Amino acid sequence: MSGSPTFSVEFFPPKDLAGEERLWASLEALVPLKPDFVSVTYGAGGSTRDRTIRITREITKRTGLKTVAHLTCVGSTEDELKATLDSYREAGISSVLALRGDPQGGPGSEWTSTPGGFDHADQLVSLAIEMGFEVGVAAFPDVHPASRDIEQDISVLLEKQRRGATFATTQFFFDSRSYLGLTSRLKNVGSNLPVIAGVLPITNVKQLERMASLSGTPIPSEIADQISRVESDSDLVRQAGVSIAVSLCKELIGNGVPGIHFYTMNSATSTIEIVKRIGLR
Repeated sequence: MSGSPTFSVEFFPPKDLAGEERLWASLEALVPLKPDFVSVTYGAGGSTRDRTIRITREITKRTGLKTVAHLTCVGSTEDELKATLDSYREAGISSVLALRGDPQGGPGSEWTSTPGGFDHADQLVSLAIEMGFEVGVAAFPDVHPASRDIEQDISVLLEKQRRGATFATTQFFFDSRSYLGLTSRLKNVGSNLPVIAGVLPITNVKQLERMASLSGTPIPSEIADQISRVESDSDLVRQAGVSIAVSLCKELIGNGVPGIHFYTMNSATSTIEIVKRIGLR
């Protein structure tokens, strides 16, 4: 991950055929930009696992782009996790993002163990490494919603790196100081783990508020004010979201970020504009 920052995109599994068609249309629009990798999320409680696996395999088959497959502990036994990894391998996927995963009620809900499964993502890292995968993990510039303790978060990241994780991708954030604080803490304890910055292009006010609430991501007052002034016009909201993301990305690139990962919300328009404006493609 040296040289220019990597550029990657994330999708979520659609709920119906119309949503799936939108996903493929968005991905088709992004393919010419040659993202360094594509990933597909799991729903809370592992609710979209089968769809995630199917779509991830299909992306690899259709586009030839590198796919980083999500894998979560939630709702799965160790044997089921091994079967999922076998399925990914058969599809030609060699990289996974190992996550604990959100409980059914979302990130802040109480964790419920699955008999015969794992309770922590570091266990999942070890399993995936043993099975020959490259493994990435999650990082939280604004602190994990279940921990609220940055030092604990750093310890968890270090343990995942010790077990073999070779990169991290962050939850989305809006203040570059949060990201730089996280990476500075890692460097201060001797870690060289590359931390890819997660960026959410704002396109919908209600969606933003819901996601920020679930993830515990603060929305700076100046951004909230900027969005609230145009929230009655969806096109102006999207334009403001692009402008906010461009400013954030330029700050990150200026500080040597190894990569930028866009949470596309299954829409390509804003991400394409941002990537071109910041010079990643």
